[in-house]
Amino acid sequence: MENNLHEDSAHLFTKKIFWTEIQKNFKDKFGLEIYESWLKKIEFVEEQNNYITLSVTTRFIRDWITSRYLDQILQILKKQKKELIRIEFVIANNLEKKNNNIAKVNLRNGQEQNVSFIKDSYLQYNRIDPNKNFDNFITGESNKLAFEASKKVSQDISHYNPLYLYGGVGMGKTHLLNSIGLKIKETNKVMFISAERFMYQFVKSIKSNEMVKFKDFFRNTDVLLIDDIQFMNGKEAMQEEFFHTFNALLDKGSQIVVSADRPPSKLQRIQERIRSRFSGGLVVDIQDPDYELRYKIINKKSDELKLISANTLNIPDDIKKFISSEIRTSIRELIGSLNRIASFSKIYNKIPNLVETKIILKDLINIHENKVSIDFIQTEVCKFFKISKNEMLSARRSRYLVRPRQTAIYLAKSLTTKSLPEIGRAFSNRDHTTVIHSVKTIDRLRKNDNELCGNIESLKNKILFKKENEI
Repeated sequence: MENNLHEDSAHLFTKKIFWTEIQKNFKDKFGLEIYESWLKKIEFVEEQNNYITLSVTTRFIRDWITSRYLDQILQILKKQKKELIRIEFVIANNLEKKNNNIAKVNLRNGQEQNVSFIKDSYLQYNRIDPNKNFDNFITGESNKLAFEASKKVSQDISHYNPLYLYGGVGMGKTHLLNSIGLKIKETNKVMFISAERFMYQFVKSIKSNEMVKFKDFFRNTDVLLIDDIQFMNGKEAMQEEFFHTFNALLDKGSQIVVSADRPPSKLQRIQERIRSRFSGGLVVDIQDPDYELRYKIINKKSDELKLISANTLNIPDDIKKFISSEIRTSIRELIGSLNRIASFSKIYNKIPNLVETKIILKDLINIHENKVSIDFIQTEVCKFFKISKNEMLSARRSRYLVRPRQTAIYLAKSLTTKSLPEIGRAFSNRDHTTVIHSVKTIDRLRKNDNELCGNIESLKNKILFKKENEI
């Protein structure tokens, strides 16, 4: 009995040391920001001979981690435990139902194998994500028709055949294809694959002399969902095979859903007969989201981030409205902008104000670096401190000139993407070390000088808003 207790204690101690080392490796591999924001949330649950169970607090965190960092996490874990062949992610508040909330990876012969892969298939590939469904697809005027057509297809196979969805990057095409597959797969055999992956398997089958298996696999599915069809351009042999697969599926009454970034008529280097088949079905355009849809998306994603951050991330409505009005073309960029604000809040322990938001998102919104020049910054700083530009650029080191000069250099570094030598040259060919010194000086003074902080915020407003109005 005592021996058993001793063995159990030793096992627990080993597990603790193992996970501590893993966390340290996470921090070294991904950096402090990513570790603190995401990977620190992973908790160790259980270790068996050939698999390990980890938990996170929400599905959102689980999906974020598995979609972005899973490959590197697996590499780290394999270094620590070579016999590991499977990892399970479970939701912490739902461990009793972990089989429904699991993201598994099998490692066999050094290759990754997702449990959602199609069983007994030599292709071993399926992209259906249980978290991209019709319920969490946010609709507006720009995507309502595509949404309704997709739902109709999922209820009545081959009602629209093929269904062809097209739109720009980040418009929700893949989400809709995934939603169709998720809805139909309970009663039908579904294949969800990208055009790029289709091409890879086609070439692989030719090289391994397994084209018969390739044909049988794709022509025996009930529903074929193929993403980013434009990547088939110029691949004549693959287009030939796809054309015959397409016809075989239509003949047997299978549903085909295709997505692309352009309408069929504008697909370049795609066979005319394939474009004609696409045009013969229902072609639906997913347009750029309007303001109302963008605002709905921002609100929903803000609530998700707030939940993850235990209600500490409360983004003001004016920031949400600003993002919704400025980022107009891509839903993916819209969500990315929120993630930037969340990261800023974690690093600085505060919600950014509107000016700071403009700076954080300056490469996504209409305030580009070339709209704010160093010359314009110098002019505004000189007006603010009531000195001439010649005085600012002179070699004089009078106190009433040094602080405005350092402030202008600091703003040039903050509001433009110019290099240190470029900024130095704009200030009468000063050395880049002078630029570094000025930036560090202002950073240090701002911590204790409220008046200086106020001056800099006021100048940022003048520079950003005034320049924006001039354009």
